[in-house]
Formats: sequence, structure tokens, C-alpha cells
Amino acid sequence: MSDNHHESYENMTDRQKNRTIWSVITASSLGTLIEWYDFYIFGSLAIVLATKFFPADNPTAAFLSTLATFAAGFVVRPFGALFFGRLGDLIGRKYTFLVTLLIMGFSTFLIGCIPSYETIGFLAPVLVLILRLLQGLALGGEYGGAATYVAEYAQPHRRGYWTSWIQTTATAGLFISLIVILITKTTLSPEEFDGWGWRVPFWISILMVGVSYIIRKNMKESPLFAKAKSEGKTSKNPLKESFGNKFNFKFVLLALFGAAMGQGVIWYTGQFYAMSFMQKVMNIDSTQVDYLMATALFLGTPFFVFFGWLSDKIGRKAVMMTGMLIAILAYRPIYDSMFKSVSLENKTVASNGITEKRTAKIHNDIATDSLVTFHKETLFTDGTLIKKDSIVHWSPGGPVMKDGKAEEPKVSQSVKVSDSTKWYLVFLVFIQVIFVTMVYGPIAAFLVEMFPVRIRYTSMSLPYHIGNGVFGGLLPAVATYLVTTGKEAGHTTWYLEGLWYPIGVAVVCLVIGLIYLKNKNNNLHD
Repeated sequence: MSDNHHESYENMTDRQKNRTIWSVITASSLGTLIEWYDFYIFGSLAIVLATKFFPADNPTAAFLSTLATFAAGFVVRPFGALFFGRLGDLIGRKYTFLVTLLIMGFSTFLIGCIPSYETIGFLAPVLVLILRLLQGLALGGEYGGAATYVAEYAQPHRRGYWTSWIQTTATAGLFISLIVILITKTTLSPEEFDGWGWRVPFWISILMVGVSYIIRKNMKESPLFAKAKSEGKTSKNPLKESFGNKFNFKFVLLALFGAAMGQGVIWYTGQFYAMSFMQKVMNIDSTQVDYLMATALFLGTPFFVFFGWLSDKIGRKAVMMTGMLIAILAYRPIYDSMFKSVSLENKTVASNGITEKRTAKIHNDIATDSLVTFHKETLFTDGTLIKKDSIVHWSPGGPVMKDGKAEEPKVSQSVKVSDSTKWYLVFLVFIQVIFVTMVYGPIAAFLVEMFPVRIRYTSMSLPYHIGNGVFGGLLPAVATYLVTTGKEAGHTTWYLEGLWYPIGVAVVCLVIGLIYLKNKNNNLHD
């Protein structure tokens, strides 16, 4: 890439620059959105995948194993950041995040092709784990490339605004993953979706990846990197310069512990944990949870751009730290209200509101036995509907006995909330999404501005992906574990125990950020 490209960009009118940056944002965002979509369908379908790729005899262990596999994809993201960040600073932003797109897309498609645990045994979770690790490595290189690429096209005084469009793609990817899952669920019968339909969202991603690849292939390199390369100012060893240089490494640590760490846990609390909490702790019907989440995300997404724009005016630190503080103070009251919204204390059963029936099917392993399911539906006057299934192992002589007692039935329950409760929950999730937009909207510009062009891709990618991949990615598994142990220990507010993790991490980050981060945006590194 010659110096002419940089000079021609510098000499463009504002209208031409805006048109150019919109094409850059579209190309970067589309690829990033697809990669996030790929990543999130795994999390959104965690409950279904737990029954497909893990032993079915312990549902809680299977679900925790699925969350751990999901988290593994996050934990390796910093390694992807190092590997692809180094490539991005050596050969360029464009080609690096073209490769990450292809790795991500094919890994996702192949997850949809893996046979179930019943078919191939322990090979199923092993293959899923390998593909999740590949997804994590690819995503580790993707975000830094996209954010750096857009930031290096943007005018410095509008960098928060322009990069915030990239920030919308993560939430939009989750939103689209929910929509695709909902369409698949409503198009197919429950039996078809459970049998093979859950694979469809994984397969669809390959079509979107193809479109994004064609668009990205025609992009030009960023003007700032092109200029640095033409002047021979690119780094020969980005890893050494980023982390071997004490001065720069200090900023890497500050970016992680003063911003990215807190942003990571708030991001995952407001979206993934909210979804998991409603499904697993509140037992709300998973399809209804998808609708609730999709609505809240749709309403909240424009605020990424608003807070990105605001950070150009009043500073990145002010916006991010305010969001972190409000989230810390509000999480427990919000989740307490969410949990109590499905309480049956003041509800009245409708007349003829109780329906009961019994079905039976042959036991999978014992041909002479059957599994009898007692179905019970309870409709309340406000429209709340509770479905409860109790499955009993039945032999020709009656219920199967264990230690002289009838074997404990396996009980599953789901709640379909009333319209008024549904909108109340949408509102409570929407508020959490606002916290997300406050900390996440400005962070791309904040991280880019901390580091010079020659090592920017490498230096910003690592703290971002440790903050999000490790601290954020571990949140669903850690929070689920805390809730489970709290319930077993008999704590009265056991359902709030999972929040101690994000609150604790965010408090540490807030204190460090308030003390050590600068109030003014930094445009000196261009």
C-alpha cells in the first residue's frame, strides 16, 4: 500500500470521509456481527446442547459442563488476541481479520454437524470443545482488528461515535441469534427442533460468512497503518514492544484492570446472565425468554452509539465509570425484582385452571419397563401458566423401588408469565442493557487511543479479551455454581448469590479506573 492512499484520504472532503467510513464500518461490522452470532448461538442453545453432547443422567452436571465448554471459548480468546494481534501489526488489519472470519464460520458450521453423545459417546463433547477453542481463538483476533480498523479511519474528535457502531455488533449478533432460534423453533414442532432443528442456526452461519468474506475481501488497508508501513514504521516484534516494554505494559495492565475487566462482567451480566437467570433460576419458558431478551436488546442497542458519541464530548472515563457504578448499586435490587415477579403468593388459580394427564413410553434401556410422565398445567387468573412434568420409572410390577422406597421422580417445571410480567421483565433487562451500553459503547475508542499505531492491534486486543474472555466469559459458569451452592446451603436469597462475582470484579475495576485513568481522551498516538 503506497503513501498515496493515505494522502488521498487526508485530502478528502468531510462528506467523502463520512461515505468512506460508512463503507468501512459496514464491512467491519458485518463480519464482527456474524462472528458474534456464531459465538452466541452456542450460549443461547446451552440448555439444548447440554442434552445432546453430554451424558443425560445428571442434567445439572450436563448444563454446567456445557457452560464450561462455552467458557473455554472465552478463556482462549487472549491467546487469539496475541497470535492474530501480532499478525495484524506485522502484515495489516485487513488480511488478519479475513482469516479470523473463515475460522469462526467453519467452526460454527461443524458444531452443527457433530453427532450426539448417544451416537459417538465422549467423542461428542471433545469435538465440541475443540471447535469452541477454535472459535475463541478466531474471536480473539477479530474484535481488535475491526475496532482498530474503524478507529484508524475515524476523525480523532469523532472516534467514540464511529467505533461505537462496531460495539453494536456484539449485541446485534446475540439479537439475531435469538431471532434465528425463535424462527426455527416456531417453524418446526418441538420434537423436530429437539431432534435436528437445533442444528439449523449453526448451519445458517456459513451463508452469512460467505457474504461477509466477499465484502471484506474488497476492503483497503487502514490509512494510518498503510502510512506507517510505507514509512517503515511498523513493528518488527509487536509482542516484545507491547509486553516487554515496561512503559507500554503498564498501560496494558491499566486498560485491563481499570476498564476492560469491569466492562466484561457488566456486559455478560446484562445479557447472558439475565437470560440464564430467567431460564434456570426463574424457570421461565425458554421461547418466552428469547422473546424477552430480543425485545430488550432491540430497544437498548441504539444507546451504544449514543454513549459512544457522548464519550467524544465529556470523555470516555466519565461515561464508563458512571455505568459501572450504577450497575454495582442496582444489580441486586433488579434481580430480586425479577425473581419475585414470578412469585405465586398473590396469584389465584383460574376456574377449571388445572389440567392433568398421563403419558407413557418404553424405557430406552429396559424393554420391559416404561417411563410414565405426569403432566400438570396450572392457569392463574392473571394469565400465568405453569407446566410441571414428573417422570417416573415404571416396571411391570409398579414404580421402580430404590432402598425400599419408590424411586424419586424427575421433575421439570416451566413458567409462562403474564403479559404485564413479561413487559416488566423486558424493562428490567433493558435497564441492564443500558449499563452495558455505557461501559461498552466507548471502550473501543478508549483502548485504541491508549496505544501507538505500530503495536495497537496487539496491545489493545490482549486486555480487551482477558477482560471479556476470562472475567466475562467465566461469569455464567461461576454465577450458576454460586447460585447452586447458595440454594443447597439454604440461603434465603440464594437466587442472588451469583451476582457477587460481577459486583466484586466491577468494584475492583471501578476503584482502579477512578484513581488511575485520565479524564481526557487521548489522541496523541496517531
